[in-house]
Amino acid sequence: MRIDDIIKERGRSISFEFFPPKTEQGETTLFETIDKLSAFNPSYVSVTYGAGGSTKDKTISIVERIKKNTNLTVMPHLTCVGATREETAEIVEHYKSIGIENILALRGDPPMGVTEFPFIEDGFDYARDLIEFIDTYKTFCISAATYPEKHRESTNLEFDMIYTNEKVEAGADFLLTQMFFENKFFYAFLDRADMMGIKVPIIPGIMLITDPKKIRQLAQMCGASIPLRLSELIDKYSNLPEDGRKAGLEFTTEQCRELMEHGVKYFHFYTLNHWEAVTEVINNLSLT
Repeated sequence: MRIDDIIKERGRSISFEFFPPKTEQGETTLFETIDKLSAFNPSYVSVTYGAGGSTKDKTISIVERIKKNTNLTVMPHLTCVGATREETAEIVEHYKSIGIENILALRGDPPMGVTEFPFIEDGFDYARDLIEFIDTYKTFCISAATYPEKHRESTNLEFDMIYTNEKVEAGADFLLTQMFFENKFFYAFLDRADMMGIKVPIIPGIMLITDPKKIRQLAQMCGASIPLRLSELIDKYSNLPEDGRKAGLEFTTEQCRELMEHGVKYFHFYTLNHWEAVTEVINNLSLT
């Protein structure tokens, strides 16, 4: 089923992101997590696609397994960095052939250790180009990424919103945000989107803080700001992992609760392939 139809039908949504594991044990852990989180009847789950398409085969196999062995609606991520139009078309057509109806279309990052994007003569330069291509199939619900604090490469917030609107005009049916730790950035993004006339659902991506010590590094990679309260929490619990996990999840719970109080009805959780923390936060919020 298409995710935009599911969201419209339910009026609210929780969903989960997973990544393709590198080991057999990691895959076992992933499917244990999927089994546990299925109990929450998520609107959908997504599976990431490594930098430069590095997890292409693994992403496809995980998506196939979820599709075959569960009742979940699954949305594979698909990037266009380093891929020709023909290679991309093969993947899209394969997903269509196995009944996948949803794709998160991204430009993606260069391969690990590469600083410049490779030039592909018959490829796609930007996410909007990939979205436009997928839209020609008239089959898929297409999601696009967006950035409450703007994309790192955007000159300013105005240009960032222009690029975001181009994705919607190209065919994106809903938007999924990068992680953020200050809700004011999400609210401001919603205001800018409204001013641009963007009407598609905008779903906040929530990173659960289970290891405060690693959050600074992760936030820096993603271009997300660390608010003072979270910075103090990181400093306080940097050498106290169990206490840090508890405090971190309390922070995440409060962040989500405030979003709910402001009328937010959609939540997409970055699970890091573990179910315990997500379950704790969902139960704290009664998001069943």
